[in-house]
Amino acid sequence: MKHFIKIFTLIWLFASLNGAQAQHSYKLVVEGFDWGPAVNKVILSLDQTTTEVNAADFTVNATRKLESVDQPIQPAQGPREVLSAYVSDENGNRVDEGSNVTLVLAVGPRQQIASPFQYVRGSGNLWVDYQLSITDGNQTWDQFTGKVMPLVDQFDLTGKFTSGDISLTYASFTPKKKEGKSPLVIWLHGGGEGGTDTTVPLLGNRAANYASEEIQQYFGGAYVLAPQTPTRWMDSGEGTTRGERDDIYFEALKGLFDDFTAKHPDIDTDRIYVGGCSNGGYMSLKLLVEYPEYFAAGYISALAYRAQNLTDEQVQDIKDIPMWFIHSKDDSTTVASNTVIPVYEKLKAAGAPNVHLTLYDHVVDITNVYGGENYYYPGHWSWIYSHANKSQTDYDGRPVTVNGVPVTIMQWLALQSK
Repeated sequence: MKHFIKIFTLIWLFASLNGAQAQHSYKLVVEGFDWGPAVNKVILSLDQTTTEVNAADFTVNATRKLESVDQPIQPAQGPREVLSAYVSDENGNRVDEGSNVTLVLAVGPRQQIASPFQYVRGSGNLWVDYQLSITDGNQTWDQFTGKVMPLVDQFDLTGKFTSGDISLTYASFTPKKKEGKSPLVIWLHGGGEGGTDTTVPLLGNRAANYASEEIQQYFGGAYVLAPQTPTRWMDSGEGTTRGERDDIYFEALKGLFDDFTAKHPDIDTDRIYVGGCSNGGYMSLKLLVEYPEYFAAGYISALAYRAQNLTDEQVQDIKDIPMWFIHSKDDSTTVASNTVIPVYEKLKAAGAPNVHLTLYDHVVDITNVYGGENYYYPGHWSWIYSHANKSQTDYDGRPVTVNGVPVTIMQWLALQSK
């Protein structure tokens, strides 16, 4: 009898501990913003249902760790401001009554404590071990059970393609099924998003936004393909190329595109669009040069291809491809006078009928939350305007039009076809 009581007691204690862990668990919500990813919400599990919650009851502290690198993480820890709270389901959706609470946390371009990424020179953007400790004065939530990534969770993150000794990972989005064929939007990431974790390109440059309802509606539903290089697109195998010699990836990338379209026969091969930023901007132009008959249009921001390396013969080959460039005058990384301006001028001089350049004075806060026109991001970050579908003007400052109607860059892109 004593043995039975002891076993029963142990079972009860084990169940109680598991129950305590469950009610003290939390999930992170990670979304992409103009400046990069941020933990903007946390979902708390409760041991019973509730219909109301008070944000002022909660205190949140964050810890960021990255064991794989020698450099210290800055900041390593700090408080998180709770803006509001609501009763939710386990995925953070608001409900009238539920057994979860979602806290909305303050984020911003200068709040590094909110970022689940750390940029490491030589390695790019890496996920950190991001932990929270949340208390309401009565109990503490400190058991991490996963994360929710709106938009990113709609992508297949497991894509892999190998060509010779080149292996590429990729993320892909499949549009909601409809009649007919769907276009393909390809996005090529910048120099800081290489590696083998396909969430990094989607969040690092906010490229997941091409799967948003706002942008998808222009295309009537489009596939989105986000390849990832294990190093950088401008890798020549012997250093960095800016167009003066071949990189080691462009042929494998074309093989990936062919493989992906073959596996998805409902892709409209007359409507394949390629774009990217910085390193990815270089690769986008490189692909247009190498395969001018393949793409219906290009959309390129922060172009890293040096204009002096684009020959007159190549200009003739690509001048009839619709292209829209986005750049900022104060970009000190890919200087406009060395890259996009002379490339644009070469194309226009050759008679390019459908080539546009939106050239900004600065990259500013387009949300008007952090200072608006008076808040400057680094000039290199002109891809912000592409992902947010904000670019509308040409090099002369006039609106870009199609059949006399002003269009945004994504509206324009959706109208292009071979």
